[in-house]
Amino acid sequence: MAFDLGRGKGGVQPSMNVTPLVDVVLVLLIIFMVVTPLLARRMWMHIPPKEDSEQSPPPPPDALPPIVLTLGSDGQPHVNGELIPRERLIGGLQRMLNARPDKVVFFDASDRAPYGDALALMDFVKGGGIETLAVLAENLADAEAAAGATPTQQP
Repeated sequence: MAFDLGRGKGGVQPSMNVTPLVDVVLVLLIIFMVVTPLLARRMWMHIPPKEDSEQSPPPPPDALPPIVLTLGSDGQPHVNGELIPRERLIGGLQRMLNARPDKVVFFDASDRAPYGDALALMDFVKGGGIETLAVLAENLADAEAAAGATPTQQP
């Protein structure tokens, strides 16, 4: 009942050295950690907090209508429903804002307008010196109608 354990032969046992693999993986991890923040493109939006009350107070009768910049599905900018060419857009918005105390331009894009065109128009307007550009999440007329409507009870 004798068997050979291989202790006396002095053979070399092969083993895998993982140190170079770990070094390469850590270097790649560090490179990706450094490069990732540089690739992130950010766009800051200030979203107003949700109001607690069901209805907002109506605007004063002498209040000026808001300036609404709309991007139509045809890719053309409209200010308060009026078509304005891009070369006159910044000057027209600046004149309108100079006569107002609030200095806010509301931006709305058609659902059929390409997302890239909407961002390009927003960048164009912000680059032209318009400081406050508020993005509308719903149609302004629908929001005003909802604010004036009374809630109905459901049975």
